[in-house]
Amino acid sequence: MTTNMSGKTAIAGLGITEMTREYIGTTEQVAVQAIRMAIEDAGLAKDDIDGLLVNAGVTNDISIGLQKTAGFRNLRLMNHMNAAGSTAGQMVHYAALAIEAGMANAVVCVFADTPLRGGSAGAAYGQIRNTRGMAGMGPAYGFFGANTGYALAARRHMATYGTTHDQLGAIAVSNRKWAEKNPRAMQRKPMTLEDYHNSRWIIEPFHLFDCTLVSNGAVALIVTSAERARSLKQPPAYILGMGQGHPGNPGRAGFENEMNTGAQIARGTAFGMAGIDNSDVDVCEFYDCYTYTTLVTLEDYGFAPKGEGGAFVQNGRIEPGGELPVNTGGGQLSGYYMWGMTPLSEGIIQARGQGGDRQVEKHDCVLVSMQGGLLDFHATLILSPHASNN
Repeated sequence: MTTNMSGKTAIAGLGITEMTREYIGTTEQVAVQAIRMAIEDAGLAKDDIDGLLVNAGVTNDISIGLQKTAGFRNLRLMNHMNAAGSTAGQMVHYAALAIEAGMANAVVCVFADTPLRGGSAGAAYGQIRNTRGMAGMGPAYGFFGANTGYALAARRHMATYGTTHDQLGAIAVSNRKWAEKNPRAMQRKPMTLEDYHNSRWIIEPFHLFDCTLVSNGAVALIVTSAERARSLKQPPAYILGMGQGHPGNPGRAGFENEMNTGAQIARGTAFGMAGIDNSDVDVCEFYDCYTYTTLVTLEDYGFAPKGEGGAFVQNGRIEPGGELPVNTGGGQLSGYYMWGMTPLSEGIIQARGQGGDRQVEKHDCVLVSMQGGLLDFHATLILSPHASNN
């Protein structure tokens, strides 16, 4: 496995808009705001940017036309990408590869979404989009939206390995404890395991607090060479490793996608590039659209044997002060929901040492995990305040 890319590039700027359920502008407007914040954060000028990678959420309101709105001229690299929740990591992968190949010098990666426009979160993400032919069979029997697929995946894990609601609840409670320390988090009210159990059902086995928030907002970051990053305004978040894993889901009996994610593939590439193993990881920032996603991701990165993720998350192990801090900003369950940019933005903050009350003291190796679809697509980044893990 090549290690030539390790430490050669870094994330040098980060822009995060307000995260809210209220209207704060169009998707394009909040995207431009985040881009401007990231450029200022890095201490760059707009004309220093020569690459733009764009990812939109469920509203899909932005594309390559964002170049004009943001005022970028003479770009050397541009694309509109969508691999669901894994896109944030993939944008960074392609930006880093392009920079190392000499195709660009400073690439903006931006995600923006404004799904809440007066309606409910369920209305924003739970629409039935296709009811023709065989595609209509699922909705006819109540199978539509992300909640259903993830609920069945969690139920399969529970039936196979004995995973419990208390164990899923431990993840939700941990996220909330971290969110209490994050001024940007949308849900900061203290929550107990009893509160978790008393929250209303969304779809069994998921309570309300098993499910992600829905947010209006945008996140942008800037990828550049490690050498250039060292001369800029912020401490660099060096990219030590990166990898992807897309297992494919034929939707037939005999395939275990619901209990085996692309993390199993991406881990080998990213860890090999960075030259690390699990014992080197100080902080985990995982895509956590549901509590179950955190649990199965911990297993697939090898922090717990398959089927033992539930036991692993109990007894405060992933909470503040625990032996493996996970989702230190509150994640998508209590922080904010910006697809893969949620774990990635917090990973950058932790690698920089700028987490304030939630900053993990030892943060030499930050594992960032992004996944999309129904556990179908996966991207991994290893970030560090050091250009080498040695």
